[in-house]
Amino acid sequence: MVVVSDSGPLIALSKIGRFDLLKLLFGKIYIPMAVYREVTIEGEGKPGAKDVKGAVEEGWITKREAQDSLILTLLKVDLADGEAEALVLASDLNADLLLIDEHKGRIRAEQMQLEIMGTIGVLLLARKKGISIDLRSALDELRGKGFRISDRLYERMLKGL
Repeated sequence: MVVVSDSGPLIALSKIGRFDLLKLLFGKIYIPMAVYREVTIEGEGKPGAKDVKGAVEEGWITKREAQDSLILTLLKVDLADGEAEALVLASDLNADLLLIDEHKGRIRAEQMQLEIMGTIGVLLLARKKGISIDLRSALDELRGKGFRISDRLYERMLKGL
């Protein structure tokens, strides 16, 4: 399975101490250079930086250059560099899944017919696969650390717990 990630899920899962889920669920992840720069260089000392650097050193996250193209240029008009490059890299690699949280990026990904999943989807998949996770605590911790989850989505995720 080919998985590409934007910075959002990497940072969010790191903030709640569940960065490990990415390796457990997907084994290998590709990130564009802009995401690597955003998380590890511009975000040095912030959540995600150490985790991403370590994962790259271990070899389960691979940095890749997104092909500079007209599509990339057009996407950068209304998306951040990392998001735009993640979409292009996912398309370049014919990825099975793009991990992305930002609303505008998700809309563009759907327009490009890319399969997407966000941070909450990763948590739900982990639970579905039998990985021990307290979903309520994880969602509460995400919210407490500034991750926006609507009350409606929050309640929907917890239904049936």
